[in-house]
Amino acid sequence: MLALLRQRLPEVLRAIVPLLVLGCVLQVTIVHAPLALFLQFLAGSVIALAGMVLLLAGVDMGILPMGRFIGAELPKQRSLWLIGAVAFAMGFATTVAEPDVLILARQAASVSQGAFRALPLIYLIAAGVGLFAAVALLRVVHGFSMRRLLAIVYSLMLVLTLLAPEHFVPLAYDAGSVTTGVLTTPVLLALSLGLSAVLGGRSAIADGFGLLGLASVGPIVSVLLLGWLWQ
Repeated sequence: MLALLRQRLPEVLRAIVPLLVLGCVLQVTIVHAPLALFLQFLAGSVIALAGMVLLLAGVDMGILPMGRFIGAELPKQRSLWLIGAVAFAMGFATTVAEPDVLILARQAASVSQGAFRALPLIYLIAAGVGLFAAVALLRVVHGFSMRRLLAIVYSLMLVLTLLAPEHFVPLAYDAGSVTTGVLTTPVLLALSLGLSAVLGGRSAIADGFGLLGLASVGPIVSVLLLGWLWQ
């Protein structure tokens, strides 16, 4: 465990230190924020650093191995419904807990003055991720062409972009971008790689990847569809 933490610490430092240095430079040269706020920024940066080290170590130690094991075990049950249901559940559960999604939903609720409620928006985004994660995992099983599937999905997304109210469009595309975060990405990627690894005659590159790209389209489609039905 300690070795894993030491391994992850340099990666997190490379991510946090530039932001910390930039904040300090701006504080001294341009911003001149109150001392209490600046000290709060420094303390928050240290807490974020420690949290990211623990989070990444936990992903490596438990989430990735378990995700691959689940993905490898699913084909043994010989049930497409089970594979789709597990993919949906994993996509939904990880998205509900995704920090980026929580922040987006709270900001949307705050800025819209209640027009968007945070919790229903989180569930809507999570349902979109879960549904398209299930589609992507079933694509791995059937070996369906990724190009054709992406053409269909993106065509649907573009049509809904034109049909939905204008104020739904930016939120929808932001919803798609925040879903591939520190929780959703390792879980779904490990699930897909584990599944593709046990299917005979398949390429891990061609079949194991692509799930995240499809899953991130789910929230865009779900939010745009809500806007189209709501107008």
